[in-house]
Amino acid sequence: MRNSIAIVGIGGVFPGATDLDSFWEMIRSGGNAVRDVPPDRWILDPAQAFSTRVSADKVNSRRGCFIDDFPFDPKGLNLDPTTLTGLDPAFHLLLHAGNQAWQDAATTQLNRKRVGVVIGNIVLPTDAASALADEILGPAFESRVVAQVIAETKDTLRLNRYVAGLPAGVLAKALELGGGSYTLDAACASSLYALKYAAEELLSGRADAMLAGGLSRPDCLYTQMGFSQLQAISRSGCCSPFDYKGDGLVVGEGAGIVVLKRLQDALDQGDDIYATIAGIGLSNDVGGNLMSPDSEGQQRAMLAAYQQAGWSPADVDLIECHGTGTPIGDAVEFNSLQALWQDHKPDHRRCIIGSVKSNVGHLLTAAGSAGLIKLLLAMKHRQLPPTANFERAASRLALNESPFEVLTEVREWVRRDADSPRRAAISAFGFGGINAHVLLQEWRGHAAQPGVQEKQATPAIAVVGMEAQFGPWRCLDQFRLRVFGFDADQQPSQPTNCWGVDRKNAGEGFFINEVTVSLGRYRIPPAELREMLPQQLLMLQVATAALEDAGIGQADPASRNSTGVYIGIGLDLNTTNFHFRWSLLNRARDWNDQLGLNLSEADLERWTGELRTAAGPPLNANRTMGALGGIVASRIARAFHLGGPSFTVSGEEASGLRALEAGVRSLQRGEIETAVVGAVDLAGEVRATLAQIEDRPLSNDMPIGEGATALVLKRHQDAIRDGDRIYALVEGLGAATEGGVEHLLPSQDAYQISFQRACDDASVTPDS
Repeated sequence: MRNSIAIVGIGGVFPGATDLDSFWEMIRSGGNAVRDVPPDRWILDPAQAFSTRVSADKVNSRRGCFIDDFPFDPKGLNLDPTTLTGLDPAFHLLLHAGNQAWQDAATTQLNRKRVGVVIGNIVLPTDAASALADEILGPAFESRVVAQVIAETKDTLRLNRYVAGLPAGVLAKALELGGGSYTLDAACASSLYALKYAAEELLSGRADAMLAGGLSRPDCLYTQMGFSQLQAISRSGCCSPFDYKGDGLVVGEGAGIVVLKRLQDALDQGDDIYATIAGIGLSNDVGGNLMSPDSEGQQRAMLAAYQQAGWSPADVDLIECHGTGTPIGDAVEFNSLQALWQDHKPDHRRCIIGSVKSNVGHLLTAAGSAGLIKLLLAMKHRQLPPTANFERAASRLALNESPFEVLTEVREWVRRDADSPRRAAISAFGFGGINAHVLLQEWRGHAAQPGVQEKQATPAIAVVGMEAQFGPWRCLDQFRLRVFGFDADQQPSQPTNCWGVDRKNAGEGFFINEVTVSLGRYRIPPAELREMLPQQLLMLQVATAALEDAGIGQADPASRNSTGVYIGIGLDLNTTNFHFRWSLLNRARDWNDQLGLNLSEADLERWTGELRTAAGPPLNANRTMGALGGIVASRIARAFHLGGPSFTVSGEEASGLRALEAGVRSLQRGEIETAVVGAVDLAGEVRATLAQIEDRPLSNDMPIGEGATALVLKRHQDAIRDGDRIYALVEGLGAATEGGVEHLLPSQDAYQISFQRACDDASVTPDS
């Protein structure tokens, strides 16, 4: 990848910054955007939600980095104004950042049908998804628990249930880009993973430009509550990476997008080049646990990037660290850097390290994009930025004896010599042990190296293991019988868990009503196993059976680091249960007044507790981890000690095929030896089905399906070498984005284009 991919456009919306100029000014001056939560952002009054100790339905900090308002201008975006207005603010953040980056690049010579979108996006409830759940569950819950229905306004756009993959599709539609779009959730490393997979589309020649980056704007009470329960929030309300005051993270929100091109194309089209990408390394921890970072995994990602670039670590002037301000996390990251640099001492100056989280908080899936844009602006202004809130190093960090330095004020970024370009690195490490490291180099106007080699035959990919569980068909053999017509007696039924909604209104289908597992089957504590969402457990079971079908058990040390996991998912609307539970405090007060109950404060508090218990359990540490979409892939990786890239992919109904594509491409590039690819969707959840019925009434007679599937993949020649049973070969894949305005549905052209691209990828003709 060295010097072949150029970053030619940037756009972002970050806390405390109305534009990128003010974002840079905050960074260079050492400012930060931390403040108390605005009065209208949480469904609970901050005073009601706050507690100095960790307890149910309580947060231990009221401070964060928020975006109240920003100058969103929809002018020029190809979206229906009514639909645009009804979309959650998360979509608006992404559209603003994406349009800004697009306008920053030279685009007049581009064929927009060959421009794609890959976005890191957190699979958690947004404000609108939570409101949608309230609107659907509220009246039914009132009827069941309170025995009186109080009419509620249903005005939330039903499209807002598509939290996971739709944002990328909306951005592609708005800019009329046809190269395909999807999101991925690699936890806090998502933005850099998106950068990697977008760059590979350019290097392969499948696209001529790509938009990549990260978005994060979930329901901010949910993230504040979740991180409080995990005891990761800064109680002081100040993010202080590497500092002795560091006591935890501060949650932020925002979006950052970059435009990528092959370097020669950028030069030919007259782009201003912010930097070139020299190397990207990805890995997944095999040690530690889902919450605790592991130095070995971090070092593998960093070493992979340096090997790709052909650099020594000492070649780098500036490192944008993950640096969350948590004492353990910062210490592990610092030790990883120390180990990486142990044989590479800088010759005459120390390497600057820092973290943008000190300025704008931890933007979760958008954190990497904020750090990346910080580095690009530093190169543009030729300045080394300080880290806010830093006074002196934490006791666990031997900073003075290291080759690193944390700045407290801005410094001129002087090149080492006339021939040395400025070089920088950025790390991102996420829950589940998901690691990424990216190397950037200043563009100095030398001749470009070819960005695309002559088209070479890509290896066919063999399917060597399979498993499926759909509705009542609990294994691959049962599914096979159903598909081939030998089990035609099963008829769709009504769902069993409808939250009090009339089951006749919730559609019919083939549901999975329970997911069970024997204790000790996986390396998961019983309490954690009991409290994770069924989506995660179902996918883990099906992936396990697929690996067993392929004859692969616990991976041996020689092969485990070369196996990746790619899982297609959407938002499990059960994650909105917690928001509904919190809403009952205010609802109970309204019902007390409207029903004339005249309860005392003590009785009202007791009744509210009973209502919340009826609605569901509180969000605690295990349930926080058990509800994270990106953890689905990490659980599989941890169960089998797999160290290759492992993350989830979302393209709504196309999520499984986009996950398949990610796994196939990684195998074809030779980055891994084995891929576990899967998809899971418990689509019969009543909130999803009712919204679907309202949104698409013509499809009401189609049964609803629930289930999961998994494939194990290898390169064809490797499968033959290993004596594997081969079910089929994957020879071509194609994707396109060209949605219609109404409901953002794909057009017939998109189907035809994706089919033709798959044929081209396989070097076959459509009529074959």
